[in-house]
Amino acid sequence: MAIPIIGNLLQARADQNVGLLAEFSNPGELVEAVEAVRREGYTRIDTFSPFPIHGMDHAMGLPPSKLGYIVIGGGLTGCALAFLMQWYMGAGPQIGGLWTELQSYALNISGKPLFAIEPSVPIAFELTILLSALGAVGGMLALNGLPKPYNPLFYSERFGRASDDGFFLHVAEADKQFDQTGTAAMLRANGALAVEYISHEGAYDVNEDGSLVQTAAAPEPAPRPAPAH
Repeated sequence: MAIPIIGNLLQARADQNVGLLAEFSNPGELVEAVEAVRREGYTRIDTFSPFPIHGMDHAMGLPPSKLGYIVIGGGLTGCALAFLMQWYMGAGPQIGGLWTELQSYALNISGKPLFAIEPSVPIAFELTILLSALGAVGGMLALNGLPKPYNPLFYSERFGRASDDGFFLHVAEADKQFDQTGTAAMLRANGALAVEYISHEGAYDVNEDGSLVQTAAAPEPAPRPAPAH
């Protein structure tokens, strides 16, 4: 049962970048295009640029990031685990049977308490920082859908400039408002320099009349070796 569910999730992740990719000349025009697209009712959109653009989150209508909740959850978990570990090691009950590997060893040091808050703070601090950092990195990867070794956007030669000097707006085909010809015309009316249709088969330039011209095709699968006799 789990395998089909995972397969459907992976397919949905791959399909979210199928649609129209429009290039804009500068950050200002990209922000204005995003605002215009949202006014038209589009919701399945994404943007790509070489650097963060001030005001883009607001223009796209993005909610506050959930990453902070993941980080504070990791930090509180690390802090609680640190105090629990030190309490058990110093003053916890003796457990036998299968748990002898987790046996506590109480140490009487100059008559000091077997467990106290003050000397436990450094370890609690370290585990708080450790689990917060792990939560930040892991949460960032999960929320961004990474790693993503395959992305149909990579078929576009123009898209390679998204990490250099290109500014792109993507409208997903899954959007309820999506219409290949109408959406492409709307993007051009808002300043798009070029519009491409991205699919799992490759990248296609969208002409003024809505026709497609393939610019980059998906690579052919490698031939399988002949079976040995």
